[in-house]
Amino acid sequence: MIARGWFSPTLLDGSFKEAMTSIDPQKIRNIAIIAHIDHGKSTLADRLLELCGAVEAREMRAQYLDSMDLERERGITIKLQSVKLEWNGYVINLIDTPGHVDFGYEVSRSLAACEGVILVVDAAQGIEAQTLANTYLALENDLEIVPVLNKIDLPAADPVRNGAEMEQILGTPADEILLISAKTGQGVEELLSAIIDRVPPPTVADDGELQALIFDSHFDNYRGVVSSVRVMNGRLTSRQKVLFMNANATHETDEIGVRTPDNTPVASLGPGEVGYLIAGIKDVRDARSGETITSSASPATTALEGYREPKPMVFCGLYPVDGDDLEDFRDALDKLRLDDGSFTFEPETSTALGFGFRCGFLGLLHMEIVRERLQREFDLNLIATSPSVEYRITLNNGDEKVIDNPSALPASGDWQKIEEPYLNATMITPSDYTGTLMDLCQTRRGQLEKMEYLSPERLELVYKIPLAEVVLDFFDQLKSRSQGYASLDYEAIGYDVGDLVRVDILFNGEQIDAFSTVVHRDSAYAYGKRTAEKLKEIIPRQQFEVPIQAAIGGRIIARETVKAFRKDVTEKLYGGDITRKNKLLKKQKEGKRKMKSIGRIEIPPDTFIRALRLDD
Repeated sequence: MIARGWFSPTLLDGSFKEAMTSIDPQKIRNIAIIAHIDHGKSTLADRLLELCGAVEAREMRAQYLDSMDLERERGITIKLQSVKLEWNGYVINLIDTPGHVDFGYEVSRSLAACEGVILVVDAAQGIEAQTLANTYLALENDLEIVPVLNKIDLPAADPVRNGAEMEQILGTPADEILLISAKTGQGVEELLSAIIDRVPPPTVADDGELQALIFDSHFDNYRGVVSSVRVMNGRLTSRQKVLFMNANATHETDEIGVRTPDNTPVASLGPGEVGYLIAGIKDVRDARSGETITSSASPATTALEGYREPKPMVFCGLYPVDGDDLEDFRDALDKLRLDDGSFTFEPETSTALGFGFRCGFLGLLHMEIVRERLQREFDLNLIATSPSVEYRITLNNGDEKVIDNPSALPASGDWQKIEEPYLNATMITPSDYTGTLMDLCQTRRGQLEKMEYLSPERLELVYKIPLAEVVLDFFDQLKSRSQGYASLDYEAIGYDVGDLVRVDILFNGEQIDAFSTVVHRDSAYAYGKRTAEKLKEIIPRQQFEVPIQAAIGGRIIARETVKAFRKDVTEKLYGGDITRKNKLLKKQKEGKRKMKSIGRIEIPPDTFIRALRLDD
């Protein structure tokens, strides 16, 4: 009898024994599922679980491997999951990966743990941009690709046309592309047989030095960090002292196990096997994706390739609506970072919004997910400032400075040049929308790098475009202009010099840092005018006129005025000479002038919340 859950695998008499015998590496197949969002990879994972008997029918639910409520609601995979399946005497270690570009590094590490991939393409939509990006990633890792056309049960499915498109792009003969319906289960058994036949078994080195790759980690409130591992060489055992080579930290393994899909402890994991590791680690940042585990007694000479620290690309300020929630907000950020070590935060103060935190994220979807989790899991009401990116500035003395907050940009006379991050944005679209998408990219300062027809009806556009032009509403505009048919993938390609300026918004001559932003000089006037007009509609009227100005340095480029309340001071007069009325009006005018010079604008906090949410 094998003890599960909290206990190590021991027998009733106390003797220790392997809960699982070693598996012949020739009988192992390690494979990942890659696809564009909503092409059916989580549904396919459900059918594979059912066919292999990993989950009983009464326990089965849709998107079984998606454990977060947010994943189920949005129909996307956020945290990758692995599961061990058995089919006809073979062991298939299946990894369900995220599809969104924000999690591209996690996808790359999961592919490094595999020998093959299932490339899932919607038979009604064809290849999308993110599918193409992940396919190139699989080819770079020299993985065997098993191409699959899913959703062939749909009336709009066109497997012939989309199969020809896949043949042109992948070079795979159309007759080798499997036709399946993950929803009904049609063709899934043939897919399992194809995995066994086409995907090679793991290769094992002769030296026996332990090398295991962490390809994902999450935080458990009771056990600490639980890491998903693939053993490349050697053997990983329970109660073994191991060295995390990139973090240069030594830990003792508390529990080794496999997911079936429940966590099942085993005594060891051999070469080629995939499982999980618990070592009493308290912070997921100490067990990042890409980390190499080796024995501390006889460590490997080199770490596995591909490790890198996650680098935030998008930044925004997060502030609690109620200032009394600041400490709860700080605790929530600390707790969430235990589970997601890829976002950063540091304290920030705004004259408009009070105390909050400047947070860095992998991308827009990552920012949205973190914000949603903070509000749901910790019952917080938050407001986010407009997203910005990281700029590099060369000062007059030659020093370089990196800023992610527009209000921290020095005056234009204090620096020589400013550089902004650029992307290669890949769009796949029906040819009917080529003109409108090219117009969108050119208005966002994009430079055409590549234009290639994938088929007579669809083409691929590649633009070099500033990240700052993408983070606001580029994706929404892309979907709107293409009626939802175009798809987007992007890759950071470095920094380039730009003619950029900081636009400040002033209320009654006082700068409001929450509305400061860095834009291209050609777009500065349009941004300033649009923001001033928007704020004029939102800002409540005062006892005196309030000028709303957009400024670049000391130069005003746009202005709107919130008119003052006018109190009828002559209401009490019942007659008499006109000079009495003029005297009262003159006194009122002088009072308003004095109030404007010494008075402060009383603006309710929800005004800024409404204004910033309009920017969202």
